[in-house]
Amino acid sequence: MRVRSSAGVVRGLLVLVGVVLTGCQSPPAGVAEDGLPGGPASGPAAAGSPPVTRPSGYGAVFLGVGECSSFGTTSFTEVPCAGERAAARVVARHDGTVRDGPRCPATTDFVLHISEQRPASDEDGDGAVPRGYACMRNLQPPHPGDPGGGGGPRTLVGDCVYGSGDGQVRETSCDGKGGREPEYKVTEEVARRADCPVSTALYVRLGGDRPVGCARPL
Repeated sequence: MRVRSSAGVVRGLLVLVGVVLTGCQSPPAGVAEDGLPGGPASGPAAAGSPPVTRPSGYGAVFLGVGECSSFGTTSFTEVPCAGERAAARVVARHDGTVRDGPRCPATTDFVLHISEQRPASDEDGDGAVPRGYACMRNLQPPHPGDPGGGGGPRTLVGDCVYGSGDGQVRETSCDGKGGREPEYKVTEEVARRADCPVSTALYVRLGGDRPVGCARPL
């Protein structure tokens, strides 16, 4: 389900974290509350690639909040937001790892993992770009991180899922255009399973203060 996410890694300065694998929070979205793991949410994925070189002059921090990245299958670089190569904007930026750090905003479309490097030049001149991750929002639709969008690193009220076998569920778009027909829809987020309505057929772990998603059959 969300992260729902897809696995994929871009080695170098920038590594794309498959929201399918990790998402922005722990526990990962897409895990059924009955103890059966759910699938990762859908999101951009990329295979291994040569190191990515960071362009200079686009801000004091590499991919800081409000800055933009290009969009590709094997690499991502920081680019001017007004340029034709700009595809996604940073809505949150954190040091460390996705597993240990703060959650991305709810409608994040995908996550970029920035691996620690020591290039000849960097944003503050100390010879290092610290490890971290950037929560990204596409500049143009589609927005898989929106409720019902079928992707993104977090599972939200309004998202739809389908059973993928072995007790797992994965997120798909609620309009049925995601390649798989939706079978359940998350209608509420609550603190305990007992707080879900009687129509609930599936419990999904969401994380946060209200970690239980109540899903009804479609």
